[in-house]
Amino acid sequence: MTDMVFADEAPETSAGSATATKVLDPWVVMIVDDDPAVHQVTQLVMSDFEFSGRRLQFLDAYSAAEARELLGTRQDIALILLDVVMETEHAGLDLARYIRGDLDNHHVRIVLRTGQPGQAPEEHVIKSYDINDYKEKTELTKRKLITVFYTALRSYRDIMIIEQSRLALRRSIDAITKVYDSHNLRRFASAVLEQVAHLLGYEAQGLCASRVSAYAASHMEGHLKVLAATAEYSRLLVDEELNTLPEDVREALERALREQQSFFEPHRCVGYYRSSSGNESLLYMVFSEPVDASARELLEIFCANVAITYESLLLREEIQETQRSTVYIIGEAVEKRSKETGAHVRRVGELSALLAEAAGLRSNDVEFVRQAAPLHDVGKIGIPDRVLNKPAKLDAEEWEVMKTHARIGYELLNKSDKRILQLGAIIAHEHHERWDGGGYPRALAGEQIHIAGRIVALADVLDALVSRRCYKDPWQFETALSYVREQAGLQFDPNLVRLLFERMDAVKSIYERFPDLEA
Repeated sequence: MTDMVFADEAPETSAGSATATKVLDPWVVMIVDDDPAVHQVTQLVMSDFEFSGRRLQFLDAYSAAEARELLGTRQDIALILLDVVMETEHAGLDLARYIRGDLDNHHVRIVLRTGQPGQAPEEHVIKSYDINDYKEKTELTKRKLITVFYTALRSYRDIMIIEQSRLALRRSIDAITKVYDSHNLRRFASAVLEQVAHLLGYEAQGLCASRVSAYAASHMEGHLKVLAATAEYSRLLVDEELNTLPEDVREALERALREQQSFFEPHRCVGYYRSSSGNESLLYMVFSEPVDASARELLEIFCANVAITYESLLLREEIQETQRSTVYIIGEAVEKRSKETGAHVRRVGELSALLAEAAGLRSNDVEFVRQAAPLHDVGKIGIPDRVLNKPAKLDAEEWEVMKTHARIGYELLNKSDKRILQLGAIIAHEHHERWDGGGYPRALAGEQIHIAGRIVALADVLDALVSRRCYKDPWQFETALSYVREQAGLQFDPNLVRLLFERMDAVKSIYERFPDLEA
């Protein structure tokens, strides 16, 4: 179970007090009446009215047509005092129907007031139109008008509270869903930052940082790393450590780590989350508006789910990293046995992932290709040294022995029911097949060859050409590319060759990241 403690809020500073006494936005009231005197009297009578710390702002419309124009530009009208007879005998009633039907506005309170009750009998109007009150102008004394305002505005306030809670709940569900959909810690951290601001409806800037225990990831033990930052904090490098952060950010994070709890200030919060296995993560946010009690409650709910997800992602990433490392260790062990130096298996994995993504494979399948591709030559473990490391061209008998590595690799990996090893088995078996059917071990052709086999065939040959081997010197990169282009439609899937050349900058970047290190 994840521990999450939120500290009591600090006493308000003078800045906080100023915020607390800030003048609130007024209630917006629209008067729709063709008699100017009605507007003047209403505003005069209600000039000193105040409800829930907010005064009134009046909008004047002298016809239903004017009211429609105003309603098209304002979403904050709380109350409409609506006359019935204006440009037509039923202009007010038609407007009421327009508000509820065409505009789909069920929040604004509509009080119908008429000087000609015979034109719109009360029982008929209340039954047939979605209005909230019906008054004859002659009965609206100051006391009764004040009562109408209190009743209508209180109702509008409560409706908006319910609506805001509904929207907040939807935002929190959406936010948690998007965070859960993150597939790694980087995306997770970015999603947290994006969704906190979305959740609260505030503009927010900040960063996510993490300090993980030896259990979760020993290479990061004891260090706080920045996982993600919003645009305002983009100057912070990913993986930047605590002591290099701006002083105000560093002090806030140190306080949360020292006290092992979250804290809130009017425009800033630091969330502290510690999991049962000892991982610590921090969420630092600066808001455009003060964080009120309801926003704080939402943050607590959201952050509890964030902490649980974070813990799961840490464990998943550790398992995936262990799996990737194991695959590379096996691939590199085979590579060293064949006396090949450098980072061949890593480059083949990255080139294959690049081509898989370009070919339109789903993101999960791209990752599977990246992890399985380094196993393409695992069958060489069963090839005798005299064949594997012969510094000259193989004779016919030796070549037949060498070709068996495809079958050996398939049989080794196919015994597992794990998806990566199953895909590795296919790749080991098919990466020497040719598009024109002249390959081995089964002489498959075209799309009979699995897409992963076709991808790794291209990646493997390109990298083998530019790498040093016991039987050859490395080719120049451009010479190798010329060979690949010539073999499109013969040895290689022509569409994959096209995709490779369209992404040549990314291909060259892989060689910069994983250069050969001569023994």
